[in-house]
Amino acid sequence: MQTIYFTDRLILKVLDETYANQVLDYYLRNRDFLLEWEPKREEEFYTISHHEENLKNEYEQINQNKSLRLWIYKIDDPSRTIGNIGFSNIIKGAFLSCFLGYGLDKDEINKGYITEALKKGIDIIFSEYGLHRIEANIMPRNLRSLKVVSNLGFNYEGVSNSYLKINGKWEDHIHMVLLNENV
Repeated sequence: MQTIYFTDRLILKVLDETYANQVLDYYLRNRDFLLEWEPKREEEFYTISHHEENLKNEYEQINQNKSLRLWIYKIDDPSRTIGNIGFSNIIKGAFLSCFLGYGLDKDEINKGYITEALKKGIDIIFSEYGLHRIEANIMPRNLRSLKVVSNLGFNYEGVSNSYLKINGKWEDHIHMVLLNENV
């Protein structure tokens, strides 16, 4: 399993539990910023032990080809994560599909980093994992995120009402899909 990938400006890494401090630092720096976009977090989420366990479980899921989370680092700052992209619920067989999620540090938005990371991640999922379909579900008010996936070629497939509970409230999500025409 490859654990490090490079783009022009970024390093994308699969992390294990030894990186829990860096992941916790990312979430602490962005605690208020991420409230609007992520599930409500208990205080336990903001502990080293939580992230050690979570990274350990994620690493095992990655080894089993059930998911892929890549943590984003700038090449000129390789010890501080600025976000992540995640491909979860990888299903093989006739479906060959997964879900996409991502997040970026509040101080790094609007610099093209998430688009750059996603281009590489999509290439990995399509070429190395051989998947046919990536599904991204985005809240209608998240215009920046909708613009990112639209620019990457994702197509609108509809709205899922009360799809995910975000910050304690059921939120509608726009269902966007990218197909791998080579599969």
